[in-house]
Amino acid sequence: MQKKLKENRGVTLLALVITIVVMIIIAGIAVYTGTDTIKKAKLEELKTNMLLIEAKAKGLVEEVNFKIGLTKPEDEGYQTKKDSAEQEVYVNGAKLKKATNISAPSSIPVSECYEVTQDAMNAWGLDGLELEEGEYYLIKFDDTNATVEVYNTLGYDGKYSLTEIDSIEE
Repeated sequence: MQKKLKENRGVTLLALVITIVVMIIIAGIAVYTGTDTIKKAKLEELKTNMLLIEAKAKGLVEEVNFKIGLTKPEDEGYQTKKDSAEQEVYVNGAKLKKATNISAPSSIPVSECYEVTQDAMNAWGLDGLELEEGEYYLIKFDDTNATVEVYNTLGYDGKYSLTEIDSIEE
């Protein structure tokens, strides 16, 4: 009978330590994978929002160019007509406003940008978008070349424009 007791001694201290070490390694891998997945999701959300804003902004550029007509920058009255069309389309129609008093990294040309207001976000289907403290979406229009650049003042990993953020490899 004493021989049977020696065979049923239970878990040894060594087996317990090995089990705990394995569990710690598995937990570390799970935490790393979870944080990496969250970072990728935030990047994709930022890209998606910026792409939606870019698409809407390109439509605005086309509308301004349509309102200006076929005139060229050197034609008489071009600048006045352009300013009038921009005011009507960007400010009144799209509910954007000139970016002023916005704290942003120096790589963002704030003085040349329009701020995407909450009214614009609602109209563009971004009404569920919650901005963090100090976060703004800005658009820089180039009507002459029919291009736009979208910026986010918080950015991602030191990159603030859609062009830079879009080039990030996952």
